[in-house]
Amino acid sequence: MELFMRLLLMVLTIFHSTKSLKGDGSLVYDYYKETCPMAEDIVRHNVKAEVYRDPRLAASLLRLHFHDCFVMGCDASVLLDSVEGMTSEKLAIPNMNSLRGFELIDKIKYLLEQECPLTVSCADILALVARDAVVSRGGPTWMVLLGRKDSVESSINGANQFIPAPNSSLETLIDKFKTQGLDIYDLVALSGSHTIGRARCTSFRQRIYETKPEYHYGYDRYRRYTTFRRILRSICPVTGRDQKHAPLDFETPTKFDNHYYVNILEGNGLLGSDNVLISQDHEGVITEQVWAYASNQKLFFDSFAKSMIKMGNINVLTGNEGQIRRHCRFVNT
Repeated sequence: MELFMRLLLMVLTIFHSTKSLKGDGSLVYDYYKETCPMAEDIVRHNVKAEVYRDPRLAASLLRLHFHDCFVMGCDASVLLDSVEGMTSEKLAIPNMNSLRGFELIDKIKYLLEQECPLTVSCADILALVARDAVVSRGGPTWMVLLGRKDSVESSINGANQFIPAPNSSLETLIDKFKTQGLDIYDLVALSGSHTIGRARCTSFRQRIYETKPEYHYGYDRYRRYTTFRRILRSICPVTGRDQKHAPLDFETPTKFDNHYYVNILEGNGLLGSDNVLISQDHEGVITEQVWAYASNQKLFFDSFAKSMIKMGNINVLTGNEGQIRRHCRFVNT
């Protein structure tokens, strides 16, 4: 019976994910086939070269796309610098001194403007870069729907409000994803992006020192893994070293795989928002999905790709909406 339920979950997950493959009808494949046929090659080549030089950058580029789409939609608002009358999302609490990769986006945009001026949007660059960053670390590929336009405004308030915190409860995570039109299947699949990258001490210090009763399940479960806990405490003492980092996945920190799900099943997830997927899952639906991904990397890769396509469709600007910026940091004058 248990095996049957897991197989059923896999089928339902795949069926659910495939419903979003065609997006909302506004974005299409091969959008630049006629207007800028080298666009995807230019993006792919530069991402591959930079990630080879700095493997950690792959996670940063993927994170840029997430943090863009969760604020006003996938419109490249996260790339805008502050100007008079508008404060950059880069200064929001989840982003400040944390987001990376802006220089590579600038470089790619410059090359694309040389190849085909005012044609490829910064929002589409972010979507392509996220896909190519995942592929560069051994993860799945997918056909990126294209045709987004760029926002002419940013929202620091939106960034502070809608981007999930690293210590979010499961209920909060579900609500924040639901606000973006994403469900629990997307939540679990997209959380797998934490199979690569690193996090600052400020993001997980509460996780390794919290002893309050309301955290007793996660704390007691976590406390048994004394070696892992001791390593993290040596990196991040109770105070100080806020900018020190630890890998989100200690086993394969630069490889995009399904080991993230193995980690949280063992209580070895780095962030509180990772471990709540099973520690606060009272109905067990999410836990079953975590088990399925931990047991079947192909299933995880398929689900992740489909949820990334779905996320990339959030509140996109198309047609006469927005603009194609000449420079991703500034609105066209």
